[in-house]
Parts: sequence; C-alpha cells; structure tokens
Amino acid sequence: MKKSPPKRPTKEMRPEYDFSGGVRGKYADKYREGTNVVLLDTELAAIFPD
Repeated sequence: MKKSPPKRPTKEMRPEYDFSGGVRGKYADKYREGTNVVLLDTELAAIFPD
C-alpha cells in the first residue's frame, strides 16, 4: 500500500495567530550582540541532560 504524500501547509494564517500587537525587530540588537553559552562538566551534563 502506498503512503499518501504529507499535507502541505496553506499560505493563509490561522485566525488564532494574531500578530497585530507585535513589534518587528524587537530583539534584533540583542541577537546581534551574541549569545551567552554555558558549558557544563560532563558529569553535571549527565545528571541534567536538558
């Protein structure tokens, strides 16, 4: 039996997605500054995997 192809998303926005109060580029400057990466010891990372 053949599988049907996956459904492709439509180009229309769903009504529950309301971006009318959004601000474009609100966090752009912070993103450009870089990220704060913390590296854990392997023993500690084993205890806290996520």
